[in-house]
Amino acid sequence: MLQPDNAEIVKATAPVVIEHITEITKVFYPKMFANNPELLNVFNQANQAIGEQPVALASSIVAYAHHLLGDADFDFDAVIDRIANKHVALAIAPADYTVVGRNLLEAIGDVLGDAVTPEVACAWGEVYWLFAVDLISAEARIYQQIERTPDTMLTDHEIVAIEDAGTDARTFRLAPVDGSEPPAHIPGHYVSVVVQLRDDYRQPRQYTISSAPGTSTIDITVRRVTGADGAPDGAVSTYLFDRSVGDVVKVSVPVGDIRVSHGDRPLVMFSAGIGVTPMAAILSAARAQNSDRRLLHVHADADVAHHPLREQVAADIAALPNASGSVVYELNEDGTQGGLVDVAALDLPQDALYYLCGSVPFMQYVRSELIGRGVDAGDISYEIFGPDLWLGGSASSQASEEELARV
Repeated sequence: MLQPDNAEIVKATAPVVIEHITEITKVFYPKMFANNPELLNVFNQANQAIGEQPVALASSIVAYAHHLLGDADFDFDAVIDRIANKHVALAIAPADYTVVGRNLLEAIGDVLGDAVTPEVACAWGEVYWLFAVDLISAEARIYQQIERTPDTMLTDHEIVAIEDAGTDARTFRLAPVDGSEPPAHIPGHYVSVVVQLRDDYRQPRQYTISSAPGTSTIDITVRRVTGADGAPDGAVSTYLFDRSVGDVVKVSVPVGDIRVSHGDRPLVMFSAGIGVTPMAAILSAARAQNSDRRLLHVHADADVAHHPLREQVAADIAALPNASGSVVYELNEDGTQGGLVDVAALDLPQDALYYLCGSVPFMQYVRSELIGRGVDAGDISYEIFGPDLWLGGSASSQASEEELARV
């Protein structure tokens, strides 16, 4: 908890900090990279370029301040767990928080100027360090569970097979080069793949595992990111698409905060685009276990050609006694206009659990519709590719009704 004096200061200054928080984070990142250029190899520079990482950091800091003040309307432990898993996949170490904290507090001073008195700096410094300690503790528990340290998180993996998985999508099968079995994972887990783009520059990206546990490889299904409106092509996806069988990349131990229940309750999965990957892993695992659980998969995509892992998912559903699937394309195979996912029209099983993966607007639309149908919010899990922009509602406030239903 915040010290009482600091709590009063944070409460009094929160409006002005919130008003300028995005500006603060946009000053913070260039400052930190200028002072610590080695961190360019840790942070996803694509998220920096399009502004997602600063917004995610700003949302997290503001939400944590509300949590400390006791006026947050959500479970912040779940947020800590989500961020901690992403940090572990990137091999973040406790010492990194000192660097981040120093540069962040300097950025607050740069933006707010004389308004940042020593007392204000002390109060917001306590907010940051309480947040950091919570994250460090959560990350330590994860490292202990997977029997790794930041120095041993990444190991060399060989690309042993490459398969087309739809237009601009490929599945890469990865095996440890030392001949060992891949670390255990559960459906919904992801790995960081770190590639050397230049001699002095490497970049990480996190990909959900698209294969069932217990296989001899870790499979990731990657969609090539093509630049639009002047933006460059995706650096890491382009790099991977240029690789061949036999090439080697660094891969982290699988982690993740989504733990799909293996109980008897029905499971309903909504995915859009490349968000199908965790659903594919769930269905393949269910098939391998001869599961008779009620499973429903609803997928949205641009058209049949862009539907990743379509054949794998369809085969797994067909092989399961109580599984079914529904697909909605924006453009039908005959070229006619398709449709959008209509949650209200779906026949959903009673007492189901729900798992969502796709763009943030798509998931917020589905989640809102489910809650409108009486589904308990606690029964809805989701996976976000990239920084967690769920907090703050930025996506829902900026997207039109039509965009919310699209991929």
